[in-house]
Amino acid sequence: MAEYNKKGYLYSNFKIFHLKDSNLGEIDFHYHDFHKVLIHLSGNASYSIEGQNFDLQAGDIVFVNAGEVHRPIFHDNSVYERIIIYISKEFLAEYTRDDNDLSLCFKNAMEKNSHVLRLHSFKNSKVAASIGQLINNLGKDAYANELFMQVLFLEFMVELNRAAISDEVEYISTNYAGTKINSIIQYINENLTSDLSVDSLSEKFFLSRYYLMHTFKAETGYTIGNYITIKRLSLAQSYIDAGLSIVEASQQSGFGTYSTFLRAYKKTYGTSPRKKAESQASLSF
Repeated sequence: MAEYNKKGYLYSNFKIFHLKDSNLGEIDFHYHDFHKVLIHLSGNASYSIEGQNFDLQAGDIVFVNAGEVHRPIFHDNSVYERIIIYISKEFLAEYTRDDNDLSLCFKNAMEKNSHVLRLHSFKNSKVAASIGQLINNLGKDAYANELFMQVLFLEFMVELNRAAISDEVEYISTNYAGTKINSIIQYINENLTSDLSVDSLSEKFFLSRYYLMHTFKAETGYTIGNYITIKRLSLAQSYIDAGLSIVEASQQSGFGTYSTFLRAYKKTYGTSPRKKAESQASLSF
């Protein structure tokens, strides 16, 4: 059975990377506990997110929500250049208000059933200018640079959200035609606390058990069981982060028993939920 691991840890409001690689080979499916924005600068690549594949062009902006399984797909060995921004869930939640919801760009993409925002002219946009300032000030040893980076990051997020609601953009559609699998993925995410056994899913979607398991793995790259476990763990972690007890979080995220939840959690995170919470608290100073 294939396993899909959580990658990366985020102990600040945001992190930014400007990366350029070639010959990366095949990247495994993975997910994060934080949100991710990727700005594609060059390379013949697609991006697979939650069973949907998107062909990328230079300047495309990819949105990956916390807990979403994803990976890049390379079609040749051309240079793959991108800017990656990790954003903590708590940071976005702090700025989720009626008059300045910085998570609006993520919500818009979800409403459009897309993960990729395409500006008509990225190079000449305010989004490009603001991310350019951030990149230029990365690691500088200047007075109050950390504070300045936070100001620049807020400016970038404001410009990104302004672009997301303007008429100068489009949300590109997936190049993946497997609408049945998309429907199954959507159903799973909307019913994580329900019975999601292979038998119940095959009955609901009028598919044979073998066909469902085989097609889901063939079209998305991961098994149904692993996918459901990952999504339930992500939901449980969000409950724990919100202050729910570990036992309550396991119950409300669809795990049949606490022992099942604990085994899955330790296997995925390499530690217990209590120790993980304690380590995060110690780093908050």
